[in-house]
Amino acid sequence: MKLVVQVKLLLTPVQAAALEATLRACNEAATWVSGVAFAKDVKRNFALRRHTYNEIKQRWGLGAQAAQHVIKKTCDAYTALAANARAGNLGKPWSKRCRRAVEKPIAFRPEGAQPYDDRMLSWQSGERTVSIWTLSGRIKGVAFTASPEQLARLALYRKGESDLLYRDGMWFLNATCEIPETEPNTDPDGFLGIDLGIVNIATTSDGEIMAGRALNRARLRERTLRTKLQKKNTPSAKRRLKKRRRKESRRAKDINHKIAKHVVAEAERTGRGIALEDLTGIRERVRLRKPQRATHSSWSFAQLGQFIADKARRAGVPVVYVDPAYTSRTCAECGHTDRANRVSQAWFACRSCGFVDHADRNGSRNIRHRAEQLWRRGAQSTVPDPPPAPGRETRRKHSTTASGARSASPSL
Repeated sequence: MKLVVQVKLLLTPVQAAALEATLRACNEAATWVSGVAFAKDVKRNFALRRHTYNEIKQRWGLGAQAAQHVIKKTCDAYTALAANARAGNLGKPWSKRCRRAVEKPIAFRPEGAQPYDDRMLSWQSGERTVSIWTLSGRIKGVAFTASPEQLARLALYRKGESDLLYRDGMWFLNATCEIPETEPNTDPDGFLGIDLGIVNIATTSDGEIMAGRALNRARLRERTLRTKLQKKNTPSAKRRLKKRRRKESRRAKDINHKIAKHVVAEAERTGRGIALEDLTGIRERVRLRKPQRATHSSWSFAQLGQFIADKARRAGVPVVYVDPAYTSRTCAECGHTDRANRVSQAWFACRSCGFVDHADRNGSRNIRHRAEQLWRRGAQSTVPDPPPAPGRETRRKHSTTASGARSASPSL
C-alpha cells in the first residue's frame, strides 16, 4: 500500500530563494498551460504536450522533466475537477458554485506543490540530505529531518515521485512509500466493536472511551472563538480564522490518528478483528435542528474510519462494516429493541431484562455482535481501498476473507 512520508527541509536563505523562484515559475507555467487546455479543450497529457511543451521550456526556462510534470499536474487538476463535479461535490450542475468552477480555467497558487521524480530529486537517506533541481541549477547537500520512524520508513520503502511544497514559511518534501501489507488474519478471535458518537468520539466494546468530554470542552471553546471572529468580519479576524481553522484540522487529524493506532494495536494484540459502523450518507439521512448541526458535522468520522482501515490493512487485522440501525436502542444482553431503552445520552436501561450499561458501550457491543454474525456467515471483510489519486496509477489491493470475496466499502 502507498503511504506518504513528510520531511522538513533545512534550507539556507540562498537555497530557499532558489526553490521559491522555481516553485513560482512552475505554477505560473501551469496556470498558462491550464488556459491553453481550457481554450483548446485539450486536457489529456500527451495531446496537451504538443501544444505547450516547447513554449514552457523557452518562456520559463524549465527543464524537460519539470515541463512534463507541469503539464501532467494541469491534466490531473482537470481530471479531479471533473470527478468532483460528477460526484456532486461542487453542488448541482446549474448551481453558481459549480458553474464558477467549471466555466473558467484552473489557476494555480504561486506556492502550490510541484511533483519531482528521481531525475530531478535524489535522496541520500544515510546522510539525510537530498539533491534537488532548481532554475538556478542543482542544489546538493540539502539537509532534511523527520521523526525516527518516518526516516526509517523513508530509507526502506521510498518509491516514486515526491512533492515539493511550501507552507507557513517552511519547506517540505512529501515522499511516496510503498509499504508491504501483512497477511490478513482469516480466523480472528472475535471482534472489537467501535461505536462512533458526538459526545464520545469512539467507544470500544471493551468499555474504553477515547476522546470524550475533555475534547468536547476544547471543541466548544474553539467554536465560540470562531463565532466571535466571524461576527467581526475584519481582515485581521479573517486571518485569525484561517489560522485557527488549520490548527483545528491538524489537531483533529492527530487525534484520529491516535485513536486509530490504539484501536488497531489492541485488536492486533488480542487477535481480534475490528467492527465499525457503515455511516455512508448519514448526514443526508439525519435531520437536525440548527443548533445541533455544527456539533453533529464538526468531526471527520470518515477520516477516522479511513485511518483505522489503512492501519488495519498494514497490520493484517480484518475490518467489517455493519449496519448501525438501532444499535443504540437494542439491548446487548437480550436483544430487545425499544426507543425507551435509551434513558439518556449517557445511559441505556433495557425495558425487558433490566440490563443497565453505558449507552455507547452497549452500542459498541451490538456492533461487535453484528460483525461476528456476518463473519460466521462468511461475509466479506469490508476494508475500503484507498481512493486513487486522479490521473495517477495506483495499486488497488482488496481485502478478502478465507472464501476469497472481494472487498467493498489519505501517511500514517
